[in-house]
Amino acid sequence: MKGTTPEGTAGEQQAAAYVRDMFAQIAPRYDLLNHLLSFNIDRYWRSRTVDRVRPVLNRKEARVIDLCCGTGDLTLAFADASGASIFGSDFCHPMLTAARTKSHGRDRWFEADALRLPVADASVDLVSAAFGFRNLANYDEGLKEMRRVLRPGGMAAILEFSQPPNPVFAGLYGFYSKRVLPRIGGMISGSREAYKYLPESVRKFPGAEELADRMRSAGFADARFERMTFGIVALHTGKVT
Repeated sequence: MKGTTPEGTAGEQQAAAYVRDMFAQIAPRYDLLNHLLSFNIDRYWRSRTVDRVRPVLNRKEARVIDLCCGTGDLTLAFADASGASIFGSDFCHPMLTAARTKSHGRDRWFEADALRLPVADASVDLVSAAFGFRNLANYDEGLKEMRRVLRPGGMAAILEFSQPPNPVFAGLYGFYSKRVLPRIGGMISGSREAYKYLPESVRKFPGAEELADRMRSAGFADARFERMTFGIVALHTGKVT
């Protein structure tokens, strides 16, 4: 599996177009549903990510890019926690429009595909992605691109949904994501198809151990992960030496 495989798509271009169009449809209700469907725990996941990468954020003149930034929650959390130069990037224009509104017009956003960033080699201290990496059309190419733009001593941080290791909790979570989430998400966003795709994309996404292995294969050192909330989320980090 190279990357996300939405139903009815064939190849990376179709997959990317599907994801872009889907997020454009749900952008107006995206924040509300993130907080509602996660019972507001998503705020903790982002806070934990900020704490984990704080040593990099606190570097003098640090440069940070938050990929697949959506409406900018993690980007703005980084900005609130440090004085680093922080930018959010996404390839879905309506998501970036919402991010700009939340940041009161501050110019820290740029529209780009995470697989082809308009960023120089070895020019960034931290590259992150929160709940967007699994939507890439090619995971390994995404990791290589993250690795390309990082300076020696830089760090990648990927916060992403995962499969809970406990079989009992995994069953409960599976019922919620397959039966409850699409109904609520579809009712509020107006796109049940989108909230059917999202849990399916989690199911197909590599497990935490496999993603760590892929990071090592892409050239990241000290690739590791931390599970949160019974394993429904994992925070992966890797360094460039």
